[in-house]
Amino acid sequence: MKKQWILVANGSLARFFSRTGVGDPLVPLETIDFPEGRLKGSELARDRQGHESSDNSSAAAHFEPHTSTRKKVLHQFARELAARLEEGLVDGEYDALWLTASNPFLGELKAALNQAVAARLQWSHDADFTSLDVGTIETRLRDLRMPAR
Repeated sequence: MKKQWILVANGSLARFFSRTGVGDPLVPLETIDFPEGRLKGSELARDRQGHESSDNSSAAAHFEPHTSTRKKVLHQFARELAARLEEGLVDGEYDALWLTASNPFLGELKAALNQAVAARLQWSHDADFTSLDVGTIETRLRDLRMPAR
């Protein structure tokens, strides 16, 4: 039987679970808290955006960032989680991976996965289950994977 990891995440919290089969109960492995993901964009920006002025003019040029600070923070957390997933795969801790994460964080997370981890990804869904208890997560996963007919 393939050992499976399930990652339930949003932009500020990730919960890792494992199980040996699809019908088996989830076993909590690890929780990673990322408090920066809860901050608003204005709280994340520590420095004022760059300004430039010359002595010859009273006008100033204003330089906007190409990527929002919030998006950079989410990208950083996605890379951190992807690194943990890679570590688990290299250590032989799982053979199959399921992801459920809030939208748009799921896209950030999937984009951060390396080729080996992405090859183990069997299923993903855009929903935030981070605040749910383990039993409710199991029920939601079962219902999503095997909807009633």
